[in-house]
Amino acid sequence: MGKGNVRLRIQILAALVQNADFRGFFTGRINQGALKSVCVPGLNCYSCPGALGACPIGSLQAFLSSRPVRFPYYVVGLLLFFGALLGRAVCGFLCPFGLAQDLLHKLPFPRRKLGAFPGDRLLRKLKYAVLLVLVIGLPALVLDYVPAFCKYLCPAGTLGGGIPLVLLHGERLHLSVGGLFFWKLAAALVILLLSIVIFRPFCKYLCPLGALYGLTNPIALYRMHADAGRCTGCGACARACPMQVDPSKTPNSPECIRCGVCTRCCPAQALHLGIRSGAPERKEMKS
Repeated sequence: MGKGNVRLRIQILAALVQNADFRGFFTGRINQGALKSVCVPGLNCYSCPGALGACPIGSLQAFLSSRPVRFPYYVVGLLLFFGALLGRAVCGFLCPFGLAQDLLHKLPFPRRKLGAFPGDRLLRKLKYAVLLVLVIGLPALVLDYVPAFCKYLCPAGTLGGGIPLVLLHGERLHLSVGGLFFWKLAAALVILLLSIVIFRPFCKYLCPLGALYGLTNPIALYRMHADAGRCTGCGACARACPMQVDPSKTPNSPECIRCGVCTRCCPAQALHLGIRSGAPERKEMKS
């Protein structure tokens, strides 16, 4: 079995485990079990009817918007734990919405790498603005703040919860289907359609959870190891990377989701993903 297929199977399994309350899709009720007090590692909406756990971004906003403001020790602790252990491998392996984008990108469609797009670098900073403003800043500073990221922007809840509930229970929920739902639906559809052409546009430009985990990539236990002695400077890894990272220069870039494409295409086998310690690694290799 190819390593790419292994990753896909892990993604599917992770999505199913995080949304294993299948009864919720048929009853239209949100799970309120004890596990709902536990944050899952990826972006998976609390309000999705199948969700067994809580979304870390939603939980972070809930803590910060409480009055008086309570520091979210539990949520921050879990985020630091997942980040220190896996970094953005959470995005590459455990995030259900990441899986949705990956599957759409597999559809046959003419595309080009966004690395050539002049606004790409600037747009990638947008996810940090979303994190600092919508997720952290406004909840902590604005009285009676609503979770704006979840309510107005996040497509995970729309895809996993809003759309299935309206399709299965539209008659019962018709009073709650209004302008906000159609706004969220339009935003989700734009992101999903872009995913056909662009590899993971939400992860690259908007996801605050990816921004958080990206900051831990350089220190994560599961990381990219680059063997400078083996590298021939052919550039195959940089050309193959769907996130437009050059592993030969920044093997643990905040943008790397640990998908492993570069390790499979390297003819010199100079790249390795894992927990292995003591591997020859430096930020720049031979050119």
